[in-house]
Amino acid sequence: MKRYLYLTHRWLGITACLFMAMWFFSGVVMMYVGYPKLLPSERLAALPPLDAARCCIDLSRAFAAAGEGGAPQSVRLTSIAGAPTFIFERRAKDSGPQFTAARASDGARVTSVSEENAIAAARAFLGGEASYDGIVDEDQWTHSKGLDGLRPLHRVYMSDADSTLLYVSSVTGEVVRDATRTERLWNWAGAWIHWLYPFRGGWLDAYWHDIIVYSSLVGTVLAITGLVVGVMRWRFRAPYRTGARTPYREGMMKWHHIVGLIGGATAITFVFSGLMSMNPWKIFETRSAFDAKAYYGGALAPERFHLSVAQALTKFADDGFAARELELRVIDGAGYYVGFGAGGATRILRAEADAAPTFTLPLEELKRLGARLVPGAKVTAATVMENYDFYYFARAPHTMHGDVDKRLPVLRLEFDDAAGTWAHIDPHTGAVLGKLDSGRRASRWLFAFLHSWDAPALLAARPLWDVFMLALNGAGFALSVTGIVIGWRRLKRKFGERRAPARSASPSLARSSRA
Repeated sequence: MKRYLYLTHRWLGITACLFMAMWFFSGVVMMYVGYPKLLPSERLAALPPLDAARCCIDLSRAFAAAGEGGAPQSVRLTSIAGAPTFIFERRAKDSGPQFTAARASDGARVTSVSEENAIAAARAFLGGEASYDGIVDEDQWTHSKGLDGLRPLHRVYMSDADSTLLYVSSVTGEVVRDATRTERLWNWAGAWIHWLYPFRGGWLDAYWHDIIVYSSLVGTVLAITGLVVGVMRWRFRAPYRTGARTPYREGMMKWHHIVGLIGGATAITFVFSGLMSMNPWKIFETRSAFDAKAYYGGALAPERFHLSVAQALTKFADDGFAARELELRVIDGAGYYVGFGAGGATRILRAEADAAPTFTLPLEELKRLGARLVPGAKVTAATVMENYDFYYFARAPHTMHGDVDKRLPVLRLEFDDAAGTWAHIDPHTGAVLGKLDSGRRASRWLFAFLHSWDAPALLAARPLWDVFMLALNGAGFALSVTGIVIGWRRLKRKFGERRAPARSASPSLARSSRA
């Protein structure tokens, strides 16, 4: 049994140590440079304030311009190349999001986005000169499901100091992603290899998920067997005859053994949590009766808005708030306008003549409405969170979920259903921020925490967190590199032994023939 354990670790190491080394190195890069994304704050900062004098057609006409296909899931009024434009998003059960755009000035539906349109949108977004670089469905910086309904994408290089690459949707005409030169360069050594993006695109794309899952599984078994073997070979009581606790005299084997005892648990933790990040075999899926429709109380429809868009913008302006984007929302069957300003500031306005903009909605009202989110279940706890906790907290913008706005205060409701559902509601916008059931909370521990050690207390202790993470990744990287060297030497010796008999046979045969 012991021999099979050694052989399993040896040959898995020869197979997977290169992947392990790449994961540890690229993980350090991703601590400081994330995969390109367009942050909401960046998008809003690039938009001009919406002008009531230039806007807008009647909502009924705008909805009609968006075409058939059922009630939209979301409606935004934004600016594209300086022109106010409605963006409609619809979702079907068996497909991803579908977007349509209609000009707010005359209701004309956007049916095509030309090269000239893309350049104009890019210039309005960032300013300066623009260089068109063609259109792609997907490339190395746009592997994101959130972009699926917006493809193909126009690529436009800007003349700014960062040589920013902007992606403009051919569906709506708005800028949907930016990638600076720094992000592009570092991501070749970061996310591009960490997430095995060389396997994205082409005929291997359908197998990308499984490649990550099973290579991570191999890496997990490798790390576990290595730690077991390392402990078995270490003399905790009496040393070996050499006086050492390790049986290995040769430098690389010796260091691999020692570093493996120090960093073996780290390797298990990182590779196993990387496996969990892919939700393998859907182990975190739970059956919850969570239904946000009951909370919203009806579909987005123009008849729910008794204030026109122009009237809403005027009310925001009279309150001293310059809205750069407007989102239409239905809460408990009533229409609301949510205004977004520079820096992420928001105001919310009920679409009624006698209403005035407010910072937040009444918390007691949200508790009452939130109780509808899980039919048949009772709310066991309703907490107004003034501080972040382990399950709700903000991350740095460059991180995986750094583009998700986590504002305070926030209302958390806990239900007594079988899935143990929690829900967070943002009182600033009235939005349900999603469900957090038992499966997702388990993923929070087994993936996010073990992979990033992102407990709020640790993140608040920087640079201690940086030192801690660099030490863990450094140990894993050293363990992997020593494994690569040992594996390479083993393969050279193995192939050398196979060739040796053929070379030694010739003199013997020659002597026999002379005899």
